[in-house]
Amino acid sequence: MNRIDQLYETSSQPATFAKGYLDYLREVLSGLDVEAIGNFIGVLLEARERGARIFFIGNGGSAATASHFANDLAMGCRSWEKPFRAVSFTDNVSILTAVSNDYGYDEVFVRQLQTQMQRGDVVVAISASGNSPNVVKAIEYAKANGAFTVGLTGFDGGQLKELAHLNLHVPSNKGEYGPAEDGHIIIDHLVGSYLLNFCRAEQRGEQ
Repeated sequence: MNRIDQLYETSSQPATFAKGYLDYLREVLSGLDVEAIGNFIGVLLEARERGARIFFIGNGGSAATASHFANDLAMGCRSWEKPFRAVSFTDNVSILTAVSNDYGYDEVFVRQLQTQMQRGDVVVAISASGNSPNVVKAIEYAKANGAFTVGLTGFDGGQLKELAHLNLHVPSNKGEYGPAEDGHIIIDHLVGSYLLNFCRAEQRGEQ
């Protein structure tokens, strides 16, 4: 039984459960590797500098995080003359359904990479388990074709943790999607907040 289920077994009272969840989330977040986060920020800044594109992929809740991350970089940093060229591959319903129908769901991300990705681009895969076949296939393709790959994982990290050039791991137990995905969106907001301020300082001539 994972910690979230244990919390409910211990007390099903909403307020008690809420306190236990937040206490556990603080514990999970304390295990984040800040050096890896710093390295990720560096990867994004380097991609911006050379005009490379940054693609985000994920399923379910991670699909929403992919969209959120792309928005926070491309729009949220307000750097119009030197933008972060961030795109989420989870947002085009026509593409997702066409590829799934014609080739299978395992192909939804790799087919988009085949038409959009160039050498030197960055591919960010978000997956709590790290084992989603469409994510794994996309990262394998990206690595083989000259992209830099980043994983955001939970649980034990799965295949994605081993495949990605850089991995940001949220140390949660198997099946704890809430804390894993909470960690991923916090990384999004942390990174976005830093880059927004970096771009503001740059525009003031301080970088």
